[in-house]
Order: sequence, then structure tokens, then C-alpha cells
Amino acid sequence: MQYCKLQIGCLIVLTYIAFIYFLECRQYKKNLKESFFDELLILSIITTFFDGATAYTVNHLDTVNPVLNLILHMLFFVGLDSVIFTLFLYILRSTCAFKRWKKRKKLIYLPFAVSILLVVGNIGSLRYVEGKFTNYSMGISVYACFIMIGVYIILSIAVFFKRLRYIESNKRLSIFTYLFVMTVVTGFQIVFPEALITSIGVTLFILGIYMNQENPALGKLSRFHSEMVMGFANLIENRDDSTGGHVKRTSMYVKLIAEELRDRGFYSNVLSTSYIENLLKAAPMHDVGKISVPDAILQKPGKLTDEEFEIMKLHAENGGKVIKKSFRNLGNHEYLRMAYEVARHHHEKWNGKGYPDGLKEKNIPLCARIMAVADVFDAISEKRCYREAMPMDKCFEIIEKGSGQDFDPIIAYTFLEIRDKVEQVHADFAASNGHTQ
Repeated sequence: MQYCKLQIGCLIVLTYIAFIYFLECRQYKKNLKESFFDELLILSIITTFFDGATAYTVNHLDTVNPVLNLILHMLFFVGLDSVIFTLFLYILRSTCAFKRWKKRKKLIYLPFAVSILLVVGNIGSLRYVEGKFTNYSMGISVYACFIMIGVYIILSIAVFFKRLRYIESNKRLSIFTYLFVMTVVTGFQIVFPEALITSIGVTLFILGIYMNQENPALGKLSRFHSEMVMGFANLIENRDDSTGGHVKRTSMYVKLIAEELRDRGFYSNVLSTSYIENLLKAAPMHDVGKISVPDAILQKPGKLTDEEFEIMKLHAENGGKVIKKSFRNLGNHEYLRMAYEVARHHHEKWNGKGYPDGLKEKNIPLCARIMAVADVFDAISEKRCYREAMPMDKCFEIIEKGSGQDFDPIIAYTFLEIRDKVEQVHADFAASNGHTQ
């Protein structure tokens, strides 16, 4: 076993990670179809097993069946190619590039398919070299395998840097680290083929992905934070006889708008994955300032007087103050800034006639401009204490007429373009509350 101690150690580590991961997935009810990590983890365990098996057989050629030896080598090369290919798919998913690359299927699959054909077709010509410390295999199958690995590592690095703004800021370093590790290990293995350290690279990047990106406990903590924010926002919304539906609906509209803007290439220099993630956490807090509005005004069934409306308008300014005071020690400065901007500026208007600061056009933060469309649409499409809900056609007409006046024209245009998705969200919420528009 002296020739495969390294692989055995890596196999133990990978198996332990898999055991903990799937146990936590069950405990925290994580959807196993959310990424390619599950496939990557299983393939890594299988490949490491065959790596250890071939490390043993190549050093016991006189006692191992030659056909068995070739089969084990073929399975190892195919498995290693599959691991690196799946890692590339994982990078595409992590950088929100998977949908775009699906349109280039030939570019994605061609190197992988060619390598597999070369590995399988030439496995019979595999030759074995006696090294100083251990024997190792060489031949077309080996060359094809490692060339493909090199191609997909280069593609992964290229995608990483090109889509850097789409990666959550707290995950960039970890992704760069395991890509760097894979590059170094692959380069070292090519230069020193006797090293047989492939399993170290596989184990290290699986460990890095698990600890920094795919740990279900971290996901649970993030969801808990989101639920706490949503619960706090709902308590405030309930003061005006709302069921909390406004908070949830506007958050969904914000999500639809932000993702559609990103997919269409609008404000692509701003709409990173981290930005959208923080926006979705900040959106429920947009009306937090209503905590300072008296019930008599907040729940008034008729039209507000000018004096009452001036008091109501203070909720935007007060909301910013509440955010700064209540969340200043949270640690996530990007989220704190966005929550403040959404709360204070979601009533600003594109033409500068909004409140509280009279900001105009792009001086209004993008997050607040997105929130403004979602907030107004939900306000007019739902029943309020002072009026009935407006018909859908009228609601979209108001957004259209407000384009370039009340709303950012690009955001308004995008919102109108996804009318079917917006109406579906509206209908789903209506059905869940047991009523229809």
C-alpha cells in the first residue's frame, strides 16, 4: 500500500466531506439540484479511488492482470476528465454564465468529448515508465487527459475573471484559490509525472468549495437572516392592516427586475451577484420608516390632508435613520448602504420631484430606482384601506406613463417587457391568500 497512501488519505477526507455534506443537506433541507457540487463531489471520490488503484497496479505489473490494469487506468483518466469538466460547469453556474454558455454547447463539450474518445481509443497503447520512486503511465491517453484538463482550467480562469462582478464578493477569493491550486497541481504533475499528486488537487478544491460556498449550514444562516429581516418588515407592514404581502410581493418584483436588467445587459457594471443578493435582502426594509408614522395617518381610510401627507413623507427619511442606527454593527457594509438607500430614496422620482432629497435621474441610487417601480406597482395593484385595487391594464399603464418622469425609463421598459412574469407573481400571491384579482 506504500504507493497509494496519498490517495487513501485523500479518499478518507473526501468521503468524510460527502458524509457531512449530505447529512447537513438533509438536516437543513438543501435542494441537491441547486448546483453541480453534488456531482462534483461524487465524481471526485470515484476518481480518487481509481487514482489509488492505478498507483498500486502500475507498481505491481508482474502480479496484476494487464487487462484489469488498462481498465482501471481508463476509468481513472475518464473520471479525472469528468471531474475537471464538472468543475468548469460549476464555475459557469457560480458566475451566472451557465445559461449563456448553454448556447455554445459545442464549445463546452467538444474538448471533453475528444479527450474521452482519445483516452478510450488509445488505452491499449499505454506504456509504463520506471521512475526513481514509483512507476507511472505515459501515452496518448495520458496526454489527451491532461491537455483537456489544461483547456478547462484555462477556460475556468477566463470565465472567472470575465464574470468577476457576478460572483459574490465573499466567494471570489475562495474560487480564485482553488483554481490556482488546480493550476499549480496540474502544472507540477505534467512537469514531474512521477509525483502522482492529482488527488491532492482534487481534494483541496472540493474542501475549498464545501467550506466557502456549499456548506448547507452557511446557507441556513443566510436564510435565517433573510427571514428575520422579512419578519421585522412584516411587523411594520401589519400596522396599516397589511398581511405582509406587500413586502413579499415587492421583493419578488425587485428580483424579477434586477435579474432581467442584468440578463439584458443594462447596468451590467453595477448588477453583480453580490449587488442583487444584497438588494433582495434590503428590499423588505424599504418602508421601515413607517414605524414612526402615527396609526391615525397610516390607517386612515380616506385621502390624507396636506399636513398628514407631509408627516407620511417623513417615513423615507426616518427609514434611513432607523437602518443606520439598528444595523450599523451588522458587519456587511455593502448591505447596510443599500438598505439605507432603498429606505431613504425609494420615493425619489426620475424628474427630481420626489422626496426626501429631490434627487434626479442617475443621482438616485439604482437600488432605489428599481424599488420605486416595484413599490408603486404593488401599491396600485392591491387593495388598500383608502381604495380598491386597480385593474392590471391600468397598473401597467401607470408605469408606462411614469417612464422618464417618475421612473428610470430603462427600468420601466424592462418591467413592462416582463409583464407576464409580474402577473404570474401577482396571481400566485392572490391564490395563496385565497382571493383573486
